Amino acid sequence: MVYTAETWPITAAPLQFPHQGTDGITMQEADPTVWESVFREIQDAGFDNVDLLDTWIRPGDLSGERLEELKRATENVGVGAPALSAIRCSVIDEQNWEDNLAYSHRTLEAAAQLGCEVVSFGLQQALTPLQKKQLWFWTVEGHKDPDNDPDTWSKAVNRLRELGNHAADLGLLMSLELYEDTYLGSGDSAVRLVQDIDLPNVGLNPDLGNLVRAHRPIESIHELIAKTMPYANYWHVKNYSRDENLARNHFAVTPAPMETGVINYREAFRTALASGFQGIICAEHYGGDGLSVSASNQEYLRKRILPRTEDYALGTSLVAQGRQSARQTAS
Repeated sequence: MVYTAETWPITAAPLQFPHQGTDGITMQEADPTVWESVFREIQDAGFDNVDLLDTWIRPGDLSGERLEELKRATENVGVGAPALSAIRCSVIDEQNWEDNLAYSHRTLEAAAQLGCEVVSFGLQQALTPLQKKQLWFWTVEGHKDPDNDPDTWSKAVNRLRELGNHAADLGLLMSLELYEDTYLGSGDSAVRLVQDIDLPNVGLNPDLGNLVRAHRPIESIHELIAKTMPYANYWHVKNYSRDENLARNHFAVTPAPMETGVINYREAFRTALASGFQGIICAEHYGGDGLSVSASNQEYLRKRILPRTEDYALGTSLVAQGRQSARQTAS
């Protein structure tokens, strides 16, 4: 069965919900009724599913008993939790890679216990003190993975392959999130990394927004789409308004709804669908009432972008042709 606009699983990312409450209690320690209140707010915004983003709660650091309580909390509210995104736990962080790798393995185990289908990892590292002072952290450059360093590249491949094999044993997909200045920070590098890992359950989370928001010249969005979509198996979607004046080295980027930002999601989804994409989607937005903007993004996808049942009936042969064309472009 293929997904349609009506049935496609779209999750909300709880970016606007803090890890620690005003009472000083973290989500790790919180009563399950606190979790339920967050899930209910997400549901009231129009979402049937949530991505258990670890900036809000860290399932990999919960006991088995607490994981069961978290699972019951989603069931009590009636929201699904098909995806889990683990952020800033790079397995090639020189200082913390062993802890991050162990945490990533625990996260996979937790995801399986929670009944998730996909876990998203990346190579982004902790925000720097200067980044933390900014309104938008991406306006200041952070960590950069070393260029032309075969040893570090090999560590990334081997450690992510280790996680991918673990994910496969648990029946999970593993997705690698595009992120600036990492080995997942360009179309070519991201595709090469997935190809070198070479596991059928490991693909890309083509979060284009993470790359277009950089305050400097960026890779062609059209080329990013063409290169990465054939490898997508999960997808964080968000958009940004972008203004640039190369002559003056001036760049201004702010979050924007999906339909008004610089990324053309009609083009992106056309390419993804032609490549056979059937992954879960996660709607994101930074700043303000990001949950409501994410809900608007979901509505935009369902009403204007994702194919309806009749579209599939009419376009099966075109999709097959487009899939072949997209893969030829990517290669």
